Amino acid sequence: MKNLNLLTDEELVALYSKGDNSAFDVLLLRHKNRIYSYVFYIVKDRELAEDIFQETFVKVITTIKQGRYVESGKFSSWITRIAHNLIIDHYRQEKTENHIPNNDMNPDVFNRKELSEGTVEDSMISSQIRVDIRRLVAALPDNQKEVLVMRYYQNMSFKEIADATNVSINTALGRMRYAILNMRRMAEENKIELFF
Repeated sequence: MKNLNLLTDEELVALYSKGDNSAFDVLLLRHKNRIYSYVFYIVKDRELAEDIFQETFVKVITTIKQGRYVESGKFSSWITRIAHNLIIDHYRQEKTENHIPNNDMNPDVFNRKELSEGTVEDSMISSQIRVDIRRLVAALPDNQKEVLVMRYYQNMSFKEIADATNVSINTALGRMRYAILNMRRMAEENKIELFF
């Protein structure tokens, strides 16, 4: 029997569609951290992120089991697009129900021991820079923020970003360019040094 970890995503999807549940386990392990991180970074609420994450994989299971999965690019882009659409659906539903999102919770995802080294001063400066960058990213328009997060925090290629967000590569590149220009402009206006 083949080692499932050595198979491509598409091969695992084919095996899972034929009833091999262990193939799906490998897919889940392979993509869960990236998808959860993407969802959590956008929604900034652990409970909501977990719900959307689970809903994403339920949708993946359903689509594959019904034979509706069409290999039209990378599996990782496809699953990211599903998560992306579920996030949009959530906010659309929230907007129609006149809910006000609770953005008070702002977990410090950068406050991790393994990210700090050097002197206390270096650590404090680095910490402040990360806080400033997070604020600048949060102030970006949603479409620019989304591309920036996918590119820098999830290491996605512009092709993967374009596939996941349903835009052309040029549009994804343009959004990234404007995101960086906007962050530089906001940094200058607020006299923030980011070492770009």
